[in-house]
Amino acid sequence: MKHIIIFDTTLRDGEQSPGASLDMKAKIEIAKQLARLGVDVIEAGFPIASKGDFDAVREISAAVKGPSICGLARAKKEDIDICAKAVKPAKKSRIHVFLATSKIHMKYKLKKAEEEILKQAAEFVKYARKFSDDIEFSPEDASRSEIDFLCRVIEAVIKAGAKTVNIPDTVGYATPLEFGNLIRTIKTKVPNSSKAIISVHCHNDLGLGVSNSLAAIQNGAEQIECTINGLGERAGNASLEEIVMTLKTRQDIFKCSTSIKTDELYKTSRLVSKLTGIVVQPNKAIVGRNAFSHEAGIHQDGILKKRSTYEIMKPEDIGFGGTRLVLGKHSGKHAFKERLKKLGVDLSEEDIVKAFERFKNLADKKKEVFDEDILTIIEDEIVSVPETYSITGFEYKSGKNIEPRTTIELKKGGSVKKQSSSGDGPVDACYKAIEKITGVKFDLLDYSLKAATGGKDALGEVSVRVKASSGIELSGRGASTDIVEASAKAYVNAVNKFLFMFKA
Repeated sequence: MKHIIIFDTTLRDGEQSPGASLDMKAKIEIAKQLARLGVDVIEAGFPIASKGDFDAVREISAAVKGPSICGLARAKKEDIDICAKAVKPAKKSRIHVFLATSKIHMKYKLKKAEEEILKQAAEFVKYARKFSDDIEFSPEDASRSEIDFLCRVIEAVIKAGAKTVNIPDTVGYATPLEFGNLIRTIKTKVPNSSKAIISVHCHNDLGLGVSNSLAAIQNGAEQIECTINGLGERAGNASLEEIVMTLKTRQDIFKCSTSIKTDELYKTSRLVSKLTGIVVQPNKAIVGRNAFSHEAGIHQDGILKKRSTYEIMKPEDIGFGGTRLVLGKHSGKHAFKERLKKLGVDLSEEDIVKAFERFKNLADKKKEVFDEDILTIIEDEIVSVPETYSITGFEYKSGKNIEPRTTIELKKGGSVKKQSSSGDGPVDACYKAIEKITGVKFDLLDYSLKAATGGKDALGEVSVRVKASSGIELSGRGASTDIVEASAKAYVNAVNKFLFMFKA
């Protein structure tokens, strides 16, 4: 299969997203992850833009091994000089020179005629070759350039030494059919086009960045410039993860491969999101939180029977934890039973029907029903928890300059066991003693005490929320005029629920 070069410009064009400025440490961290991801080229920045950009490109060039490290430069001597210094430490370096070729840019921005642009492009590609054998040239705003003039410029820069010619859809104006035709025209009309890699850089102003990039591949493009999470100027760039996974998923159509380690995609996406502060939308293709989530009952039933009914990729392929069945009002009994099985809850068919009815009532009030909600339904309404352990006696001592210590006596069946333990207070000591007897250890997530009745001899009611080593969360409740006894009852109640519900 044809190999497609992945040129990542997250650290250059991606950082130009409003609010996405990165410090040196963050840029190096992202660059190292891009290398682990397997990108072929990292465009690390625009060195002449600022001292910070220069330093970042230079540090990345020294620190990151594997990909080519590229710096961007205008077709100007000072830009190229600075860029060459920045990428010099890299084992593999590239200088990326750009100059606009559309009439609107030449007239209003550059104020130059076609012949001047043609001469300048070739001259500075040749100048950049003094510093690196790997020169890329981009005719900025190529998709809005006159095709005959664009082809003349491309021919001239290849002759001057450009190994890669990138065709940017700078303002995201092109549509897939016309952009594909543009690439095919360049490949057939430019006499020396076979001597250079034809690349594309598509923006997403009309939401067509990925589509245009794929159309370009179908018409002969061999390199794609893209960014993680589709970051970039205005509406962003073509999304790396979407392009790569399209090529992988639809090899029957594209017959192309990349060097990307796809199981690093999700990790890379999260890292870029965290460091730039730009949140990935939940419904973002490939790496969005909902990309492998299903709520509709019909979809959940299909997924549980055969995953390929509603998923064209495996979540594991991109490093995602797995398919997520979101339980909500659209969910069916099949998904609910599977969730109970996953939680380790074993109920009769009759109790499942009761629990499902309660679940649907709750789902009408909540957008998403979480595992702890389901367990609360089970423990409070469905299950009559037998008293595996009961408290037959306890005593404790505590006070100023006295180490808190509790002794508790628990009965299980016909046997009684007694244990003592010390702790930060009598309640903590009590819980440690219970753990020694039962062998069940919890992390205490929440503890609350309230008066159930009035007066000095008020009944104290204790509620605890605990988490088992398996990750399951449960609640326990107990009441007594003695708060330590109420605390013990609440903890033992949680232990009994755990032992019954999970057959521990």
